Amino acid sequence: MRLISYKKLKKEVKMKPLKTSSVLRSLVIPGMIFLGACCNEKPVAPPPPPPPPKVVVPGLGDVFYDFDKSELRADAVEQLKINANWMRVNGSRKVIIEGHCDERGTNEYNLALGERRANSAKDQMVNLGVEPSRLKTISYGEEKPFAEGHNEEAWAQNRRAHFVEE
Repeated sequence: MRLISYKKLKKEVKMKPLKTSSVLRSLVIPGMIFLGACCNEKPVAPPPPPPPPKVVVPGLGDVFYDFDKSELRADAVEQLKINANWMRVNGSRKVIIEGHCDERGTNEYNLALGERRANSAKDQMVNLGVEPSRLKTISYGEEKPFAEGHNEEAWAQNRRAHFVEE
């Protein structure tokens, strides 16, 4: 490999000094074109107005009972009014009302109590204007607890009529 000095290299290549005007033209013109393209914004149309809010109908809720009772409490009657309204709004839907109990008592007794609870909820729904043909009842007694536990808090959650869309 042969080494060449800078002076010899300069003579061989015959480098020309760059003129300032040519440098400016080669940088400024493309820069102006780029900036012009970026600044050419079309007016953005305003976003469409949001859709009107949907009317929210509360869904089906459970009703709860006192120990060894199938009579409806005041809070249960209010929940059944909400459930009946849901049935009116959803006119083609059918519902299964499941009667449940806590773990105290025999299986046979709890199945009968669960049936009485489901029927009391159904009767109130019919009194509120729901067609009986849209309501079915079933008793699970103590077989399908909602809350696991062996205390009053768990038992209170398990004494209920549960509403399920069919």
